[in-house]
Amino acid sequence: MIFVGCLYSASEFCMLAPLATGDWRYMTNYVIAHDLGTTGNKATLYDREGRLAGASFIGYETEYAYTGWAEQNPDDWWEAVCLSTRRLLSETGIKGGEISCITFSGQMMGAVPLDLDGRPLRKAIIWADQRALEQERWIGERLAFEDVYRITGHRLSASYSLAKILWIRDKQPDVFEATHKFVQAKDAIVARLTGAFVSDPSDASSTNLYDLESGAWSEAILEACELPQEKLPRLRQSIDVAGVVRAEVADDVGVAAGTPVVIGGGDGACAAAGAGVIEEGAAYNYVGSSSWIALSTPKPIYDPEYRTFTFGHVIPGMFMPTGTMQAAGASYQWTRDQLALIEKETAERLGISPYELINLEVQQVRPGAEGLFFLPYLLGERSPRWNAHARGAFVGLTIRHTRAHMVRAVLEGVTMNLRVILDAFRAQGTAIEAMRVIGGGASGRVWNQIMADIYAMPVQRLAILAEATSMGAALVGGVGVGLYSDFDMIHRMNEVSSTVLPDPEAQALYERMLPIFEALYHALAPVYADIAAL
Repeated sequence: MIFVGCLYSASEFCMLAPLATGDWRYMTNYVIAHDLGTTGNKATLYDREGRLAGASFIGYETEYAYTGWAEQNPDDWWEAVCLSTRRLLSETGIKGGEISCITFSGQMMGAVPLDLDGRPLRKAIIWADQRALEQERWIGERLAFEDVYRITGHRLSASYSLAKILWIRDKQPDVFEATHKFVQAKDAIVARLTGAFVSDPSDASSTNLYDLESGAWSEAILEACELPQEKLPRLRQSIDVAGVVRAEVADDVGVAAGTPVVIGGGDGACAAAGAGVIEEGAAYNYVGSSSWIALSTPKPIYDPEYRTFTFGHVIPGMFMPTGTMQAAGASYQWTRDQLALIEKETAERLGISPYELINLEVQQVRPGAEGLFFLPYLLGERSPRWNAHARGAFVGLTIRHTRAHMVRAVLEGVTMNLRVILDAFRAQGTAIEAMRVIGGGASGRVWNQIMADIYAMPVQRLAILAEATSMGAALVGGVGVGLYSDFDMIHRMNEVSSTVLPDPEAQALYERMLPIFEALYHALAPVYADIAAL
């Protein structure tokens, strides 16, 4: 039976697997999930009970050749996948033949031109690249802003793949003509492993080219941009088997030839699955340097003010409305470095995190920081403002305020900004029962309480905060090959470890503060561009 270049749904593959390998599903016990991030690739191993059995990380570099450019070499991704897989299996003692499947989570919104053999024709233009502003303007002359948002669920932006592909067409026509398919990071590795050029709804929806509701590439956008659909990969579900590891690359990767490769998804959607946000009414808040709130819904959410956007989910038939702010944990890190030098020095001597000491001080300040507000726009802002010129500010300072007040105001300001995103979803009639939290910033109980009070809902801390993305990818792979019976497996893999409930008094205070927070942004917005021009 020939698998290379073929595509199978989960049900089709589960029927074929016993025929191909002799009741294959019961001979293998592990899923390898790769998370192709910005700083490197993390390979993780999960067993058939959903337990993390091992992990291995290999880093790679990003090249910033010019202002606004950000590129990576797809060959570095491949090398990282191979090295991390071999190291993972060596350290755990698991044989390559024991692997049920390989699957992927990956960075989104890129442009990776591949030739017919799946080899890159140039470096990948990654999500952080902003060079294609001229192409964004060109698209905007041919398509109405509102139409792009309604078709794709996203604003038109140079951040997305479409503008980057058009930049290659305009500036490097030889590369464009030679390109067989433009794909995302994970799809490039899947193509090299299997020979299949495929993508899934989560990654496709990060391109400005995908029609959310039809589940297909948008003919209207392709026609307006004079872009042939033949340059884009075939679309399947995240849980579908793209093919199997080809014999000619099996030794490089360290697994058996014929090992199934499940397509997987974009990192944000995999994180949603890993956080257990797999059905309607569920939501999660990732708190890292940036932060976002994402939901699981049966239909896209279109915000009349265009504050939020919607991705396809890795769960077939579901969507992932999202709002992402720029400087969440980054604001807290700035506060640590600029306002908490004593705590940093003391923590270093004690061998503990400086945030432990900082949080002790925050707890001594009453909610509301005695009327001190912080606008968390240290890096401009995406959701909900979409204003690159926005700037951070403390407003309401008086002689009685201390450093501790300022630190608390930072945590409250970041959380109030996220509440604006949350309210945009609520305004569309979306009911959210509780907020799950993941990421490094989610580990602080002081911040969890502030979240519960400002979001006015229970905040659920998950047992595993840092591995949600790889866990979501493993879930997708396991379901795809039948190792896991269904997506509910995630509730065993990553249980809710504790729940923080809102404090009624603090919640009432924050409800009074939120309109002031909103008014402060709008009052300062007219001068942001003038400040940026100085």
